[in-house]
Amino acid sequence: MEPTEDAPASLYRMGNHRSAEQLAEMERLAEAGLCLFCPGQLEATGANPVLHRTPHWTVTRNRYPYRGTRLHLLLVPTVHVTDLTDLPADAQADFWDVLAWARAEYDLAFYGLGARNGDPTYTGGTISHLHLHLVVGDVEDPDHEPVRMKLSSRAD
Repeated sequence: MEPTEDAPASLYRMGNHRSAEQLAEMERLAEAGLCLFCPGQLEATGANPVLHRTPHWTVTRNRYPYRGTRLHLLLVPTVHVTDLTDLPADAQADFWDVLAWARAEYDLAFYGLGARNGDPTYTGGTISHLHLHLVVGDVEDPDHEPVRMKLSSRAD
């Protein structure tokens, strides 16, 4: 599958990886010219099972969850954009149903929601395809540490 016309030339920001395994997967996908989050790609890898799908969104577990999470889901729009405000109105509206599904499905009493918008060179992200992180910290872990999400980076 080819990146969409709106996708930037470099889909992945290698310097923002969090593990050697993640970097290797990013390099493999970049070499193949594939956007992990474009339609069909999550299923193609076999590593990111789809938990829920609507016409505009896919929900999957994060293959590389943040440290200290009990649950780390990715809410991924079908359309390839890099900013929430660039989503079509129907996808924006559908987001709230997807979020409500996740809250009900996992019986969440609390959670955090994070998004990076724009060029991952500067946002701390790894991919130029908008996605939101739904995270639940493992607050029952005796060694609990707050979940940290990187929200900025520099071009090197």
